Amino acid sequence: MKSFTLPQSIAQRLITWHAEQQRDLPWRAAPAGQRDAYAVWVSEIMAQQTRIVTVIDYFTRWMARFPTLESLAGADQQEVLKLWEGLGYYSRARNLHRAAQMVVDEYGGEIPSSRAELLKLPGIGAYTAGAILSLAFGQTEPILDGNVKRVLARLWDIDRSIDETATTNELWRLAGEIVQAAPEGGAGEVNEGLMELGALVCPPQNPRCLLCPLADLCQAALNGTQSERPVRTPRKRTPHYQVAAAVIWEDAPLQGRLLIAQRPQKGMLGGLWEFPGGKQEPEDADLPATLRREIQEEMAVEIAVGAPITTVQHAYTHFSITLHAFHARIVSGTPQAIGCDDWRWTTLDSLDAYPFPVTDQKIIATLRKMERG
Repeated sequence: MKSFTLPQSIAQRLITWHAEQQRDLPWRAAPAGQRDAYAVWVSEIMAQQTRIVTVIDYFTRWMARFPTLESLAGADQQEVLKLWEGLGYYSRARNLHRAAQMVVDEYGGEIPSSRAELLKLPGIGAYTAGAILSLAFGQTEPILDGNVKRVLARLWDIDRSIDETATTNELWRLAGEIVQAAPEGGAGEVNEGLMELGALVCPPQNPRCLLCPLADLCQAALNGTQSERPVRTPRKRTPHYQVAAAVIWEDAPLQGRLLIAQRPQKGMLGGLWEFPGGKQEPEDADLPATLRREIQEEMAVEIAVGAPITTVQHAYTHFSITLHAFHARIVSGTPQAIGCDDWRWTTLDSLDAYPFPVTDQKIIATLRKMERG
């Protein structure tokens, strides 16, 4: 791809524009390049695949509870997951917690200031490392997230899919050229300017080219192809599954204790608690049959399935589900942790002490509404 723009012009304009237009966000208490590395790390992990307006409250609560890396490292994982509850992508929270412990144990509590060392920490990839190094340590390191990919693909009018490895490598090279052209110590401002430009002026749909400080340098804008960039590889159809969950009561429904199970640490939603159950398989005659089979496999007990409670629709990154919740009771056996990490009897009033996925939170809300009558 031929370079049509001057990295120096892009870098300087981004710095000027960002100084005037940047949003007032809680993790920007200091200038880019001089920030607390821990705060940068937390904000960047939270902001991945999440709207900034959502991140603000989570970041504020997080920093109030875990103001230092040491306080996070010493926390119980369940508390960490509970504070993350509702933000999604829970592996990010588990990795952040484990990485904090590694920094305390292996680096004396000092977050590494080298790319190689940062990349050894769980949950830190090339983008997060670049953000920490440029925004906290003032190093000339590029970043490449979704916003930056889109801006660069339009600036250079790239007509190949940005999902291809070769194109991604080219985008990293271009991002590197721009930060290298920044004034000394200005890489963080340039990187943040690129991200802000993608978020505020150059979104996926309807780019606001008249407000863009780089409009006259943008090849896509000049060629009239800005709405066609970036090119993406068509996504495969997202599969949909029918899932059943059992609210197993020790006595009658809405009376006494109920059974919850902890998901395995390794895997989706690891460490969170749930109402046990699973995906409907072709051999299952109906959803109650799914529940009886799943609970037998997961906890080695036989259950009787009662009345339906609620139905929840939810979309994950790579699939979507319809979750059907039912009242149930054990008719044979004692619960065992076979397909789960742990289980326990608890009360409806005590469920707030446990971190749950958003689907199970909706079941809990329905149960409480039913309890109130």
